[in-house]
Amino acid sequence: MADTEYYDLLGVSPSASQDEIKKAFRKMAMQYHPDRNQGDKEAEQKFKKINEAYEVLKDDQKRAAYDHYGKEGVMGAGGMGGNPFGGGFADIFNDIFSEFMGGGNGGRNSYAQRGSDLRYNLNITLERAFTGSEEEITFPTTEKCDNCHGYGTKDGKMPEECPMCHGSGKVRRQQGGFFVFETTCPNCGGSGRKVKDACPECHGSGQKKINKKLKIKIKPGVETNMRIRIPGEGLAGMHGGENGDLYVGIMIEPHKLYERNGDDLYTAVPISVSCAILGGEIEIPGIDGEKVTVEIPAGTQNDALIKIKGEGMHLYDSERRGDLYVSVKVIVPTKLTAKQKELMEAFRAECKDDCAQPEIKGFFDKIKDLFA
Repeated sequence: MADTEYYDLLGVSPSASQDEIKKAFRKMAMQYHPDRNQGDKEAEQKFKKINEAYEVLKDDQKRAAYDHYGKEGVMGAGGMGGNPFGGGFADIFNDIFSEFMGGGNGGRNSYAQRGSDLRYNLNITLERAFTGSEEEITFPTTEKCDNCHGYGTKDGKMPEECPMCHGSGKVRRQQGGFFVFETTCPNCGGSGRKVKDACPECHGSGQKKINKKLKIKIKPGVETNMRIRIPGEGLAGMHGGENGDLYVGIMIEPHKLYERNGDDLYTAVPISVSCAILGGEIEIPGIDGEKVTVEIPAGTQNDALIKIKGEGMHLYDSERRGDLYVSVKVIVPTKLTAKQKELMEAFRAECKDDCAQPEIKGFFDKIKDLFA
């Protein structure tokens, strides 16, 4: 993730659901609101910053741009400066106002409620991340009760307004002749409507628990910690409200041969001493299932890194590919046959003076003073 400042400001994790983000903002907006901190410039600045953060994180498209590119990805978006009372604060102003000012806004409480978002962690192989795939997942969730259409009533219709709060979900009480306090309606629990005869199937909840199967399309080049949003596949809405969303978090399993760094792949291969000296070719399995030929130049040193262009991972949702880097490990034999020893002795004799080689001579020139 490029930047986590906005998440830190609201005190939530980067994987937080929209409901969690809204609740966190609502709590902090009440704490730092200028009406509660008159003359406190620090609180005023804090209020502007959390409003800016919420304006970005409440919008899925702005949030995705922020997750990938940080603030640069959302420059010009609403909330980046401007009116501190607009944007995110305006979305929940009525709730906050009624709580800290002790009065209602005269509006009606919404009986229908959006369902919560869900997160599912999906493990896939590096090969499937390369090619892209279609994965079937099974996850526990809820859906609207078929019998009552999600309203929780026996007749499947919207419940009547609560007679105590007249649909607002809140009641007001006056104390001391001056102070007015507003609290959640005890008769309807704040919903604004009262179910008289509950649905026998869901017992008034309007929902039922299920294990749902769903096919997820994975684009080529996907990386660990990327999130795929599937609208409407979260928990069912309450009382006829819309469903939440499902966020699929991608985790790529370790590979036997390759390590990934962005769009590039890295691996280490062993070669013989003779191959390192004389040069040659070796073949390794590519991530695409095809064989990759690695050219070993004559005189290759141990840990040399050979680059093979275009044999890495796909760039995300693209036909372009990164590169493959092969680290060479020269394996020195520990046991030689008599013939091999004879040949090596002949090789050493032919070299005459191994110490004359520049690399070896340079090393001993550096340490000759230590023998004085």
